[in-house]
Amino acid sequence: MNISENIKKYKAKLPENIKLVAISKTKPNEDLLEAYEAGQRIFGENKIQEMTDKWESLPKDIEWHMVGHVQRNKVKYMAPFVGLIHAVDSLKLLKEINKRAKNEERVIKCLLQIKIAEEDSKFGISKEEATEILNSEAYQKMENTEVVGLMGMATFSEDENQVKSEFLKLKAIFDDFKEKYPSMKELSMGMSGDYKIAVECGSTMVRIGSSIFGERNYN
Repeated sequence: MNISENIKKYKAKLPENIKLVAISKTKPNEDLLEAYEAGQRIFGENKIQEMTDKWESLPKDIEWHMVGHVQRNKVKYMAPFVGLIHAVDSLKLLKEINKRAKNEERVIKCLLQIKIAEEDSKFGISKEEATEILNSEAYQKMENTEVVGLMGMATFSEDENQVKSEFLKLKAIFDDFKEKYPSMKELSMGMSGDYKIAVECGSTMVRIGSSIFGERNYN
């Protein structure tokens, strides 16, 4: 598995306007550095402690994305450096992010995670719940966090039509929100197995892990 070749392959394949988030969870720093040397600058992690450890020892021009489910009591650890939080699914979490970002005197960008998959294991909120958050007085008063887009995960399925219909559903919500909320710019959808469909459906950001770094070791 040649990580730098994989990075170059994806950079060549993806349209210029689409950001590649290299999902580096469970991978050692050497693997991230190999991707970094090949020009990759955005890395995604799903555990705050692991991401913080990597941030401390790796180059400081890396943009760190938190792609996993976020526990509120751990937000403070990533608040000094996180570039984008992909999976925000409540106003309570946004309030915590805003509070911790204020302490660091910075603005943290976030995506709202919309549930589009049929699987119960996938997190996310409905379009109505997202609208409620964005229209809430509490969110509108926040100065240190900004919702800049949406994120969604399609059902893990061989049925490409189902995956496509779920991505198109998310794109329709995104387009609707974009008209109402000027900050909406990013649509994070698509992973190693379905990123091509996501790109066709209007994704601006794909999250690729195993196709770059190889299968993850969970031991």
